[in-house]
Amino acid sequence: MKLSELKLNPNNPQKFDDLTSLENSIKNFPKMMKLRPIIYDPETRHVLGGNKRLLCLQNLGYKEIPDDWVKSADELTEDEKKRFVIQDNIQIGKWDFYLLDNWDSNKLVEWGLDLSDISGIDYGNKNINDIEEVSSFNESVNFVIKCDSIEQLEQLQKKINISGKQISYKDFLIKAGL
Repeated sequence: MKLSELKLNPNNPQKFDDLTSLENSIKNFPKMMKLRPIIYDPETRHVLGGNKRLLCLQNLGYKEIPDDWVKSADELTEDEKKRFVIQDNIQIGKWDFYLLDNWDSNKLVEWGLDLSDISGIDYGNKNINDIEEVSSFNESVNFVIKCDSIEQLEQLQKKINISGKQISYKDFLIKAGL
């Protein structure tokens, strides 16, 4: 199969960090690709499982790969295709939570994704004064507050009496009086 026939999945919430280790693995043990083929949607040609492997193969200069290095997911329903994207990488990799935000969180949990360790989420351009009520929180959740300037950051730090750039969610809520 020609690699140009496959497309990276634009809805894949996996982050593509350093691929060096995987590239070396493919280069040094290409039989792995037959044992763990790239899975793709036959209708869209989007990769459901193996986006990183596809990138590595491209980086390694492959233009064409053996047919047994890929497998069509033609027997999966649309819901099963979405599920596969998540379950294929449950135990490894880092998640792009901006893209995961568009997924059904109940299904993500059902498929085994632990949402209690979400970090780095940008919740939009919320002003601290716009937050009216917080009914519950999970201490393991991290959040980001973006300030438009150093002055705004200093004003916020002064308001909640913190000196560093990081504070626990619980401490933030207590200090901010929320």
